[in-house]
Amino acid sequence: MIEKKTFAVGVDVGATTIKAGIVDKKGKILEQWTSETKANKGPAVVMQQIILTVDSLFKREGNKKACFGVGVGMPGTVDPREGVVRYPPNFADWKEVQVVAGLQKAIGLPVRIENDANAAAIGEAKYGAPKTARDFLFVIWGSGVGGGVILDRKLYRGSNGGAGEIGHISIDYDGRQCNCGSKGCIESYIGQRYLSKRTKEILEAAPNDGFPSKIHDLVEGNLNKIEPATISRAAEDGDATAIAILQEAGELLGYALASAVNLLDVRIVVIGGGISAVPSFVYTAIENSLRSRVLKPHKPGVRVVRSELGNTAGMIGAASLAM
Repeated sequence: MIEKKTFAVGVDVGATTIKAGIVDKKGKILEQWTSETKANKGPAVVMQQIILTVDSLFKREGNKKACFGVGVGMPGTVDPREGVVRYPPNFADWKEVQVVAGLQKAIGLPVRIENDANAAAIGEAKYGAPKTARDFLFVIWGSGVGGGVILDRKLYRGSNGGAGEIGHISIDYDGRQCNCGSKGCIESYIGQRYLSKRTKEILEAAPNDGFPSKIHDLVEGNLNKIEPATISRAAEDGDATAIAILQEAGELLGYALASAVNLLDVRIVVIGGGISAVPSFVYTAIENSLRSRVLKPHKPGVRVVRSELGNTAGMIGAASLAM
């Protein structure tokens, strides 16, 4: 008797964590597992971490015989046909790596691969964004800043699969050095590591007198533990420093998005990823700065919305590749 296929595994590989989920045909996550990426240790270690994450998920829950296969979303330029991932930012010693063949051999299931932001955009198009949004730009805001272009509810990949790299739009030709090698990329201003680092620098430079930021209490005085979630929580509690930092991040992202909206002539921007859980005032800041920089015909229809799938879009979209 042939086992009925009922689910696929979606793997979202970020620079910090690997998230894997068992996803059914309706896009619902039935079970998930998270591991450390260890991106600073090279491709072989990252590949082993992906394998261990998927194995741990199956040990927790899941009949392999009922699985269609495994879909993987990864940063960098991805060639789905060849199964190769090229130069993912924030991953040490990674040039061109044949990912699919190694994973298929170890996991024992068919493996499909896509750029992580593209996978998340696919997930949002299939299961998240309103059906009225035929065309939109999907932005994944987390460790870095990525994007996917959805036209007529379908992914536009570009000639080599690299379309939608919103994180590497430069907002300052002589700005901050980005890990991609360029300068002034929006990712180098608002990615997770930058936000945490900037917040730490601001707090360390603040005078000792007066009222300390609530961030101090949330990290128990250890400023090395600051994460965007910490900043968001402090902002929701009314902390002025946290509010100012997130307000600035939103404004900067809006300026970068204006270039993409002018180029693509889309009106809707959907934001997902780990930092997408920021308070609503950040979305207002993004939309206001975006509207201030787009061409006049675009202004009335421009909208910036939070992803319906949140930080699970990458897993759900990656799983859909295998079903």
